[in-house]
Amino acid sequence: MAAAGIYARESSYLDRAVQLGVAGDRVISVSFPESAPADADTEHPLLDRVDAYFDGAEDDFDDVEVGLTVPTKQREVLEAVRNIPYGERVTVKRVLSMVPDTDPEDSDARETAREALASNPVPLFVPDHRVRDGPSGAPPEVADRLRALES
Repeated sequence: MAAAGIYARESSYLDRAVQLGVAGDRVISVSFPESAPADADTEHPLLDRVDAYFDGAEDDFDDVEVGLTVPTKQREVLEAVRNIPYGERVTVKRVLSMVPDTDPEDSDARETAREALASNPVPLFVPDHRVRDGPSGAPPEVADRLRALES
């Protein structure tokens, strides 16, 4: 993995930039600014993979190390989301059924799942766009484009 820092590249598919925050060997943030910051490095192997994904290459990004600094219950939800295969769409209840010791019918668990999805710091690598009835850490138009790409 490249050095720690901020990496960003314009995406014609999204009509905006993809920005990665990297610390050590982990991606700690993914965002989609209107344009790439002038001081961001445009060269990173993950940005190459993201470009290929936008060009139609199937990629689960399941080998990408992510750093999730969120509460434990939310982290469990996001880790379950990482197991949703490319092209599949599941419900929040289905995600909760993949979290150990969690009742998918419990309203508090569903609220925790929704909070986790909405505050997902690494959308795309934790593919919350594959949860059809939940929010996304990505802007709505980006989540919609990601869903369209995988349908």
